[in-house]
Amino acid sequence: MSDLNKSTPGVTVTDTSTTFRLHCPDVHSVTCVIFDSYDSDRGIEHAMRPDPNGDWLLKIHGNLNGKWYGYKVSFRENNKNLSPYSRELFADPYSKHVTVRNNYRQEARSYIFSDSFDWQGATHQFPDDPRDLVIYETHLKDLTAHPKVKSSKAGFYNKFVDTGHPGGINYLKKLGVNCVEFLPLQKFAPIEPPYGAKTEEGFHNSWNVYSANYWGYMTSFFFAPESFFASDLSNNHSGKTPVAVSEFKEMVKKLHEEKITVIMDVVYNHTSLFDINPLTHLLHDTYLRKNEKGHYLNRSGTGNEFRSEHPVARQLIIDSLLYWMDEYQIDGFRFDLAALFDKKTWDEIKFALHKKYPKAVLIAEPWGGYYSPHEFSNHDWSSWNDRIRNSLKGSDPLHDRGFIFSDWQHETRRLRLENIFRGTLVNHEGGLYQTSKHAVNYLESHDGYTLGDFIRIGLNPEIQDQKITDIDKHVKLNDDQLRISKLAALSLFSAQGITMIHAGQEFARSKIIAKSIYGDPDEGKMDHNSYQKDNATNWIDFDQIDLNRSLYEYYRALIQIRIESPALRKSDPEGICFDHHGDPLVVSFYISGNTSGDLYDYYIILNGNFNSAADLTLPSGSWEVIANGEMASLQIIDLISGNIRINPTCGFLLRKLRH
Repeated sequence: MSDLNKSTPGVTVTDTSTTFRLHCPDVHSVTCVIFDSYDSDRGIEHAMRPDPNGDWLLKIHGNLNGKWYGYKVSFRENNKNLSPYSRELFADPYSKHVTVRNNYRQEARSYIFSDSFDWQGATHQFPDDPRDLVIYETHLKDLTAHPKVKSSKAGFYNKFVDTGHPGGINYLKKLGVNCVEFLPLQKFAPIEPPYGAKTEEGFHNSWNVYSANYWGYMTSFFFAPESFFASDLSNNHSGKTPVAVSEFKEMVKKLHEEKITVIMDVVYNHTSLFDINPLTHLLHDTYLRKNEKGHYLNRSGTGNEFRSEHPVARQLIIDSLLYWMDEYQIDGFRFDLAALFDKKTWDEIKFALHKKYPKAVLIAEPWGGYYSPHEFSNHDWSSWNDRIRNSLKGSDPLHDRGFIFSDWQHETRRLRLENIFRGTLVNHEGGLYQTSKHAVNYLESHDGYTLGDFIRIGLNPEIQDQKITDIDKHVKLNDDQLRISKLAALSLFSAQGITMIHAGQEFARSKIIAKSIYGDPDEGKMDHNSYQKDNATNWIDFDQIDLNRSLYEYYRALIQIRIESPALRKSDPEGICFDHHGDPLVVSFYISGNTSGDLYDYYIILNGNFNSAADLTLPSGSWEVIANGEMASLQIIDLISGNIRINPTCGFLLRKLRH
C-alpha cells in the first residue's frame, strides 16, 4: 500500500510534499483547487483519484504552507438529492483553520499552515477527581467585551488573558474557581441570513432580528478555532491569518499556568445550516440522519442531526476531540445534546480519550433525543444534573418553584430532596447516578433565566414582562431576594458531586435585553434565551458586582470552602446522615470526613421556610460556623454548641475536627 493510501483525512504537509484526503463517496469526480490567496478568483486545479473506500486522494510535490484550498465535486447524473450549494467550492471538513467572509454563507476556504507554538512547560490540568472541580461556565466574550472592560489588546482571546482589566482570567483568579467551561469555540456560523429575507438557498429568517448566532451552537468546522475572536478580524473577513490558533493556545497556556482546567462546550449533535458547510451541504448522506422519505431528522431543534452511528462520522468526532486535546491541551468537553449520539459512540469517545488521557473530563448534556442522565452514568459519563436545579429553584418561576421559595417543585418530595445532597444516587429516591462523580450540579446555565432573574420573577411575577428602566435598581437585590440567593448558593455548594456556576451567578446577574439598532420589541425586558445577542445583554458589567457585593463575597468564600473541604464534594453516601424534623422544608444532615480524607466532619442546616424559623439541637460537641445566612468564610465565623435557631430562608454550614 502506498503512503498516499495510508494518509490521514484532511491535509498532511512534509518538507517535500502536501497530501490531501477527502471522504466523499458516490460522486463522479473531485477536484482540489489550490489558491495563492483567499481572494483569488482562480486557482490551480488538481484531479483527485478515488479509492475503494469512498476517499479521494491527492499528493502534490512541495510544501504548500501559506496556500488555501477547497474541493469541487462533480455529482453522478442519478444523484437526485443535491443541495442548493452543490456547485460551490467546499472547504475541507478536516480543516485545521479556515478563512471566511463575514456573511451568513462564510464561503470558507481551508488554510494550510505550520504551527510551532511554545507551551513553555505548561501542560494539561486534569483533575485527580472530577468532583474537585468548581466549573465556571462562560462565553469568552461575556468576560471581556463590555465597554467598561478596557484593554489595549486586539482580539478576544488576547483580551481574555490581558491582566490590565478586571475581566477574563483576572476575574477567574479573583473568584477562585479552578475550571472554566467555554461556550463553543470551534468554528461556527456567527452570522445568520438577513432578518426577513428569503435567500436563494431557501432560508427565510423570520425569527432572529439580530441575524446572528452569538453563543455558537452551529458548528461548521470541528477542527478549526473560531476566528471571529482573533486579532486579525476585519470588516470583511475573519481568519485571513492563522493567529486564531496561536492566540487560542496562548489563552489555554495562561489558564493552565494558573492551575485552571479548561473545558470546551462542543456541538457534535448537529451541523450549521446556513453557511457553505461541507458536512451539511456536500456530505449529508454520510454525516446527517434522514428519515425514510429522505428528510433530515431534527430532534436537535436546529435543523438536522449528526449521524454519529456512521463509522466515518463517529471517527470525525473522535479525531476532532483528540486533536483539541493534543494540539490545544484542552482538558475536557461538555457535549451539547449528547443523547442524540448513539450509545456506541458514547463508549468509543470515552475509550479513545481515556486511553490517551485517563483523567480527561467528559460531561454530557443528557437529553436531546430522550432524557438519559442515568444511561450516561451507566456508561461512566458525567452529566448535567437538572434534578438538583429543579428541586432547589424549580423549573418555572411562575408555576413550578422549588425549595428555596418555600415550595415543592412538582416532581420533588422530601426523600428526593435529601438524595440530591448525596449526589442524586440511583439507589435512593429520584436517583440518576451510579456515583456522585457523574453529577454536575448546577442552578444556572447559559440556557434559561439567570438564577438572579428566576428569583426576581419568582418573588414578583408581574415583572416578567415589564421593561426595566432603572437597571441598577433592578439588579440590586432586596432583602428577600438576597436571602434566597444565599440559601440557593449554600444548598448548591453542599451537594456531593461536581459544582458548576454560570458567569455572573455570583452577583445575581440579570440579562436585560440591551438597546440596539435591530428594533427588538422585547428591548428592556429580562431575557431567557440570549443566544443571538452580541451586545450588553450578555456582556458582563463588572461594576454591578458592587450592587450585590455581599452575595459575590459569599460565593467567593463558598468556592474556597468547597475546594478545601473534600467531604463536601466526594464523601461516600454511607457517611451522610439526615435528621428528620416535623417540617419537611427543614433539611439538616451530617457528613463524616472519614471516607474523603477530610480533617473535619460537617453539619449542614437549610431552612426553606420563607416565614418561620427552625429550632434545632446540634450533634454533640463544639461546631465552627463557616457559613450562615449572611456570610461565609474558610476561617471561623463563630463557635457554637447545643441549640440553634435557623432564621427563615437561611442556612448554616458547620464543621468540627475529627478525632
